[in-house]
Amino acid sequence: MSTRTPDGDVPIRRVDRILAFMSLGLLILSVVSFFAIIIASTAKADMSTGIWPTVGVLLYIAPPVAFACLVAVLIMSFVRRARANKGR
Repeated sequence: MSTRTPDGDVPIRRVDRILAFMSLGLLILSVVSFFAIIIASTAKADMSTGIWPTVGVLLYIAPPVAFACLVAVLIMSFVRRARANKGR
């Protein structure tokens, strides 16, 4: 459980930080893979072999997972704040 700090704010837990940074990391990875596909396509690279199929699938999977992590952080934050306010 989270405890109150002297100034009244609820502290940020480790799980919240992990999920927030996972969300940010997945979004950055998605943007990088998007630009990598654009650059490889203009360079006429063979997109059906090598690591390119994995990069393509990552482009489709990473943003929804990042959004789910962000929603989980928001829900946990709202629940924790509601419990803290109820205890006042």
